[in-house]
Amino acid sequence: MNTSLPPLDDPQNWQSVDQVVDGLAGQAYQASRALATVVYLAGRLTRPLLLEGEPGVGKTEIAKALAAAMGRNLIRLQCYEGLDQSAALYDWAYAKQMLAIRLAEASGENMAEVAERLYGPDFLVKRPLLQALELDAQGRPAVLLIDELDRADVAFEAFLLELLSDYQISIPEMGTVRASQPPLVIVTSNRTREIHDALKRRCLYHWLDYPSEEMERQIIAARLPGIDAQLSAELVGFVHKLREQALFKPPGVAETLDWAQALIQLDALALEPSQLDATLGVLLKYQDDIAAIQGSEAQRMLSEVKADLAHPSNPWAEK
Repeated sequence: MNTSLPPLDDPQNWQSVDQVVDGLAGQAYQASRALATVVYLAGRLTRPLLLEGEPGVGKTEIAKALAAAMGRNLIRLQCYEGLDQSAALYDWAYAKQMLAIRLAEASGENMAEVAERLYGPDFLVKRPLLQALELDAQGRPAVLLIDELDRADVAFEAFLLELLSDYQISIPEMGTVRASQPPLVIVTSNRTREIHDALKRRCLYHWLDYPSEEMERQIIAARLPGIDAQLSAELVGFVHKLREQALFKPPGVAETLDWAQALIQLDALALEPSQLDATLGVLLKYQDDIAAIQGSEAQRMLSEVKADLAHPSNPWAEK
């Protein structure tokens, strides 16, 4: 971490890609140069960033790290099938409206005036997307995470177009709500379906792939600084061999970190055959994948990892 670089704050004040790399590293997030570059551009150009990639490669985590590094609130919209405008943008407090009507009737108020108030700020329920257009108590915009957009219905994307292009939301009863300072928007997708071109055009794009062995070891060292170096090298090597297999769901970085923590809890200093079958469920989440790997196949892969690490020419070998 380079202490000579200024901390991340307002994206319009970001000075370099190195500043983004350094700021994320301060939150134990190891970003590649390509990822840090597109994050830097998204901040400087005030554009949403669409991140696609396999589950568990760090798409959600980068939004969390950015919010922490910038000292901003993270507002997260978790997408799901059936997500609609009332759950994501805004809704009206119907019970409160009915109570206001009854009180007005009992007190003899002018019902025309009451009707005008019923669809005003006092009765508006702000959902995550509308909340993200507001500043916090310190006058800072939020980091908005629209997570796993591919899980939502295609029609839901239409709700997002106005927000992602103009940082505003139109409420028929009230008019247009516009952000005085745009939030930093991160949209993620596991690519279970294609995101519509209209939304993609409004975003910068980056495919977040599985990290290299060197990067994954750096990630483990940043998140689990006390881990034994030999154990880290062996488990990363084994995970990378798993990703070469024809599995239904290869392990992501999140599973690598979970496995490393599990092995630490088992006081492991190196990978042993007896530990593999017992802990494969930390890495693999489908029984068919576990059945294909456990036993002799897992031991064969482990032997290859240990042989690779023992070879003097291997860059991951412990010197």
